[in-house]
Amino acid sequence: MRKNLLFPLGALTGACLTLLVASPHGGVWAARAAAGADDAYSQLNLFGAVFERVKASYVEKPDNAKLIEGAITGMVTSLDPHSRYMNAKAWTEMQETTSGEFGGLGIEVTMEDGLVKVVSPIDDTPASKAGIMSGDLISKIDGEAVQGMTLEQAVNKMKGPVDTKTKLTIVRKGADAPLDVAITREIIHVRPVRFHVENGDIGYIRITSFNEQTTDGLKKAIASISKQVAQEKLAGYVLDLRNNPGGLLDQAVSVSSAFLQRGEVVSTRGRSPEETQRFTAHGGDLTRGKPLVVLINGGSASASEIVSGALHDHKRATLIGTRSFGKGSVQTIIPLGAGNGALALTTARYYTPSGRSIQAQGVAPDIEILQDVPPELKGRMDTMAESQMRGHLSAADGTEQTGSQSYVPPEEKDDKALHAAFDFLHGVTANAVAAKPGSKAAVPN
Repeated sequence: MRKNLLFPLGALTGACLTLLVASPHGGVWAARAAAGADDAYSQLNLFGAVFERVKASYVEKPDNAKLIEGAITGMVTSLDPHSRYMNAKAWTEMQETTSGEFGGLGIEVTMEDGLVKVVSPIDDTPASKAGIMSGDLISKIDGEAVQGMTLEQAVNKMKGPVDTKTKLTIVRKGADAPLDVAITREIIHVRPVRFHVENGDIGYIRITSFNEQTTDGLKKAIASISKQVAQEKLAGYVLDLRNNPGGLLDQAVSVSSAFLQRGEVVSTRGRSPEETQRFTAHGGDLTRGKPLVVLINGGSASASEIVSGALHDHKRATLIGTRSFGKGSVQTIIPLGAGNGALALTTARYYTPSGRSIQAQGVAPDIEILQDVPPELKGRMDTMAESQMRGHLSAADGTEQTGSQSYVPPEEKDDKALHAAFDFLHGVTANAVAAKPGSKAAVPN
């Protein structure tokens, strides 16, 4: 069974090694010469020759399974930043993560220049409480340098028994020196949806990730808000997708469906026309057509961009904030059989209902609002976009955009984008730091 995920950003990148090259000897180099032609069998012969030479000549007896796993990992991660091989253990952990409950610190990570980079801390987890921030680079874990580890090895080292501590050494842009942060591990219960009624007439809903619990959580939020506020008094809803790194494709479709009566949500297009798939809204608009504002920023990626792009194209929502991340590719999970793990392989780009690809471009807001960043954080809160990731899948039309601001003030009173959303729903013109509302393409329903 295959499962489509819109992996946020968690991916491995290739390691750069300095090699001492000895003079050529034996069958390895003969095989290399024979592989000059672009022939898969010749290349496989080369691999076999290298494998045998390593087994026979390496200074210590290598583990055959680890050699093969390393070769597969290198092959897959050379494709793009989001394709990767998961061994049996990593595959099990991925399933636990998407189900919404797992052990650890509560951070979404990727690899950058040999260090672990924090994409975003998950709300109300040990990492977020300890002050870990998007863009932080983890250089050491419990005093051991991360340089040279794979992403999986680093993640495994950060995990451990509940109530035990780990010390992370953080390199933060603009900081004078690395920071040592002690964090106590917990079971991470990802509650993807939080909500409350604002000003007595606005339903505020925040979605932090798209896991198997997201749509159910959203339905409960809308039902609860509808009970708290009479329909005639409800000014509208704010859907906050800022710093949401993505998740499951089917959840992105069902979340969009909760605000749409009908129509296409997203299409995915692979190498051949036969691989095109279209996903449409189902279930009807649970909010009964109430006005909707969607908040996005530089940390809104993948599934978040599907939802914001669909609601924008159908003229169902006004987007406020800053440009989204631009992660517009679909990773298909391909299990490889019992004990063999799975592949997360980039198989398609996704397109919004109007036919726009978001890959390496992102979704632009109708009203751009820049937050007031504290002096000590200035210059650190612009997210590195998909277009800036090494080996990224290029934009469909060749036009690419860089990252945008990802800072969200911890106090609601300081959150300019949020207050602009409230003002908009109350009929007050948003006092934007930028942008006039962008044109919205008509979408056939």
